[in-house]
Amino acid sequence: MPLSDFKTPRDRRYFEDYEKGRSFEYGPIGVEEPEVIAFARQFDPQAMHIDPDAAARGPFHGLIASGWHTIGLMMRLFVDHYLTSVASLASPGVDEVRWFKPVRPGDQLHLRLTIADAAPSRSKPDRGMVHTVVEGINQQGEVVASFKAMNLIGRRHPEASPQREGTSEP
Repeated sequence: MPLSDFKTPRDRRYFEDYEKGRSFEYGPIGVEEPEVIAFARQFDPQAMHIDPDAAARGPFHGLIASGWHTIGLMMRLFVDHYLTSVASLASPGVDEVRWFKPVRPGDQLHLRLTIADAAPSRSKPDRGMVHTVVEGINQQGEVVASFKAMNLIGRRHPEASPQREGTSEP
């Protein structure tokens, strides 16, 4: 259940709808053992992620999801619920990816998002940059992973570019 909600749906959401300080929560998304193993076999083939017997003898005492799989599950919720479907332009990256707790098959993850900053571009009036703190939370309420997202979002009504002196350019 959202801590607060956007006034506009994803298909009509623009930069102006992302207000600094607002928080949202979405989910759950389930963590399934076959997906944990399939992801890890392809992208992170360590025993703790692909071999239940070896994982049981390891430091986590059981199979755990790759951190990259966890981030992927979080990203799914981020795109499905938070990110605009009509004005998302690009992301220059993410910062401070952290894994705090193991994620296991059977877990149910929620996403908590807090808009840390939202600033219009100084050089391109048709967009703004939104900085979001993204936290993955398990069914016990524990933060299992986090990252800081940066997203370029189109503006609903871009301000007209200032006219340059000596030109007829708008």
